[in-house]
Amino acid sequence: MGKLILKIRGMHCTSCAATIENKLRKENGIKSVNINFATEKAYLEIDPMATSIGRIQKIIQDLGYQGLEDTLERAGHHQKIESENIKRLKNIFIFSLILGLPLFYLTMGKMIGLPQPLISVRTEIIVQFAITTAVMVLNANIYISGLKKLIQRNPNMDSLIETGTLAAYFYSLAISILFWLNPESHRETNLYFESAAFILIFISLGKYLEAATKGKTSEAIKKLIGLQAKEATIIQGDKEIKIPILKVKVGDIILVKPGEKMPVDGVVIDGYSGVDEKAITGESIPVEKKKDDEVIGATINKTGVLKFRTTRIGKDTMLAQIIKIVEEAISSKAPIQLLVDKVSFYFVPGVMLVAILSFLTWIALGQSLPFALMVFVTVLIIACPCSLGLATPTAVMMGTGIAAQKGILIKNSKALEMAQKVNMVVFDKTGTLTKGEPVITDVIEVSSSSFNILQLAASLEKNSEHPLAQAVINKAKEAKLKLFSVQRFQSLPGKGVEAIFNNQKILLGTRKLMENCQINTTAIENKMLELENQGKTAIILAVDKKIIGIIAVADTLKEYSQEAVNILHQLGKKVAIITGDNKRVGQAIARELGIDYVLAEVLPQEKASEIQKLQKYGNIVAMVGDGINDAPALAQADLGIALGSGTDVAIETGEIILIKDDLRDVISAIDLSRFTLNKIKQNLFWAFFYNSLGIPVAAGVLYPLTGWLLNPMVAAAAMAFSSVSVVSNALLMKRYKPNRIISK
Repeated sequence: MGKLILKIRGMHCTSCAATIENKLRKENGIKSVNINFATEKAYLEIDPMATSIGRIQKIIQDLGYQGLEDTLERAGHHQKIESENIKRLKNIFIFSLILGLPLFYLTMGKMIGLPQPLISVRTEIIVQFAITTAVMVLNANIYISGLKKLIQRNPNMDSLIETGTLAAYFYSLAISILFWLNPESHRETNLYFESAAFILIFISLGKYLEAATKGKTSEAIKKLIGLQAKEATIIQGDKEIKIPILKVKVGDIILVKPGEKMPVDGVVIDGYSGVDEKAITGESIPVEKKKDDEVIGATINKTGVLKFRTTRIGKDTMLAQIIKIVEEAISSKAPIQLLVDKVSFYFVPGVMLVAILSFLTWIALGQSLPFALMVFVTVLIIACPCSLGLATPTAVMMGTGIAAQKGILIKNSKALEMAQKVNMVVFDKTGTLTKGEPVITDVIEVSSSSFNILQLAASLEKNSEHPLAQAVINKAKEAKLKLFSVQRFQSLPGKGVEAIFNNQKILLGTRKLMENCQINTTAIENKMLELENQGKTAIILAVDKKIIGIIAVADTLKEYSQEAVNILHQLGKKVAIITGDNKRVGQAIARELGIDYVLAEVLPQEKASEIQKLQKYGNIVAMVGDGINDAPALAQADLGIALGSGTDVAIETGEIILIKDDLRDVISAIDLSRFTLNKIKQNLFWAFFYNSLGIPVAAGVLYPLTGWLLNPMVAAAAMAFSSVSVVSNALLMKRYKPNRIISK
C-alpha cells in the first residue's frame, strides 16, 4: 500500500468534499480516503497495482474538480496558487461592491429619505437589471459550479446560491417585462434585483474572508516548510561549492558557517559549535555539537564552523518527517467529525427540499407569490454547511500546529481527541523515567572463583544491546580489563544472557533466570534485598549452576521525571510504572517519585497484556515508552506516547511523539488536547446552533407571531460570516496558555 496526497481545486463547501470522498471510496484499489475541506487536500491509501494517480485524478476531474499531486517540493507552487486565488476573490468582492453601491442607493435610499436621481421608473429598472447582471457575470464561477453539481445530482453550496439568486433575478425580470408592457397594472409590484446582487456581494465577501482566514490556520505547516534551507555549501576537494538543496546527496560533506541553517541531516566530522534547535525541538537553549554528534536540517548554527557528512535528504530528513506527521494528523478525522460528515452529505439536498416545502406551504396558506419567493430564496441562502465542515479541521490544524512548535508531534486526530480523556499514565522505567544510562555501583563476590566477576560479566554482555550491558562493559573498560570470547551466546529477553566459556555454562541475569535453571538463590537473598531496596538492579553471575557474584546497577532519574509525576497528580491522573525489574526496585523508584502503581517483573511480551488489564478496570490508559519492547504496549494503550530519543519502532507505534525527550510534554499534550477539544465543541455548537436557528427563521416560523420575515440579503451576510466566525474562533487558539497548574 502507498500513501498519496492530492491538492483539490474547486471545492466550495463540505458537501463537495463529501461527494469526492464517497466517489473515491467506491474505486477499486483505494483502501482509505479522507478529504479535508479546510486544507483542500485528499489523503489516500492506495494499492498501486490496482489503481494509479492518473486514474484517481480523472475521477476527481469528472466530478468537476482538479486533483494535483502534493509534495514538499511543490508546496511553494501550491502556496502561490492559493495567494493568487485569495487575490482573485478579493478583486471579485471589491468590483461587485463598487457596482452594488449605486444599486443599494437606488433601492434603499428612498426608504430612509435620501435624495433620488431624477430618472424614470423604466430607466431605474434598466439600471437595476444592468448592475445585477454585471454582478452575476463577475461571480460566474458560482453559477458554473452550481449548475454542474445540479446536473450531476450532487448539489453543493453554489447550487443553493445559484437557485436562490436566479429565482429572484428571473422573477424580477419577468415583472419588469410585464411593467414595460402594461405600466399601470404592475406599478406597485416589488423587484428583487438588489436582493440577488447583494446576496452575491455578501457571498463574495464571505468566500474571500474564508479563504484568507482558512489559509492562516495552516500557518504552522507553512512555517515548517519555510524552515528548509534553499542552498547548501558542499566541499569538493579544496573547493566550497553552493548548490540547490535538491541536488545534495547522501555522503556529501557540507560546510555550515555561523548564522547559516543546516541544509539536511548529518553527522559532524569536524568543528565545534552551539546549534539552535528550537524550530525542531522547541528547546530554547542552543545544543553543543562536536565530532560524531548528529545535526538536524533547518536548525541554525550559532557560533563555530561545522563540517558534517550528509545522512538523510529530502523526504527522509527529520523536518520532512515532522511535516509529514503534522500533515497526516490534519488529514485524519477525529471521531467527533464523523457525525458532521454524515450531516454535510445530506444537508444541501435537505435544504433544497425545505425551501421548496416552505414555498408551497406559504402559497397554500394564501400568501402572495413574492412573499413565498422571498422565503424560498432566504432558506436557500442562509443554509450553508461550510461552518459545520470547518469547525473540526480548523481547530485540529491549529492544535497540531501549536503542538509541533512545542516539540510535540501528534500523529492523528484520534490521539488529539483521546489525550484529554486519559485518567492513567503508565511510564516505562528504563530510558523513560530514568536516563537509561545505568552505572555499576557494586561488584560483590559471593564465592571464591578463578574468574574476575566484572571481566567475565563484561565478556558476556559485549554481545548484548541492553542498557545494563553497556554499563557493565563501560566499567570493565575503566578497569582496563581484557574481554574473552564466548560461544553460543543467547539473549533471554527480560531475564538475562547465557553463553559457554571454557566449556562451562555462564549465566548472567535475574532471579527468574536462576530459578528457571534450578539455581538456588537463598544464600544471596538478603544482599539482593538490601541492594534492591536502595533502588538498584542486582544481576546475578553464575558458572555451572554456582553463583559467584552479584553486580548492582543504578540508573539515575531524568531531570523532569519528578515534576511530571507531581503535575499529573495535581491534574487528577493516576500514575503507574512498568518495568522488567523486580518489585523492590520498581517500588523504590515509585517511592522516590510518588508513583501510585508498580507493575514489576513484566517481560516485554507481557507489557501489552498488563495495559489491557488496567483498561478492563475502566482506566483510559496512556503508555509512555521509548524502546522496541514498549511497542506492543504503546499499540495496546488508548494513547501511545513515544519519546523522540527512542527507537524507530516505538516512534512508529506511538500516536504522540515527544521530540525533546522532556516528560513534562506528556502533560502539555494532554492539556493541548483539552484546549483543542473545547474549541471544536465551541465551533460545532455555533455551527449547529446557527443552522438550527437560521433555517426555521428563514422559512418564516416567526412571521405568524411577529409579522417579521428575514430578508435574503441579511441571510446572505449571516451565512457568509458564520464560516468566518468559526475559522476566527480557531485562530484564537494562537493565544493558547497552558493550564495554570502546568505553567507554575
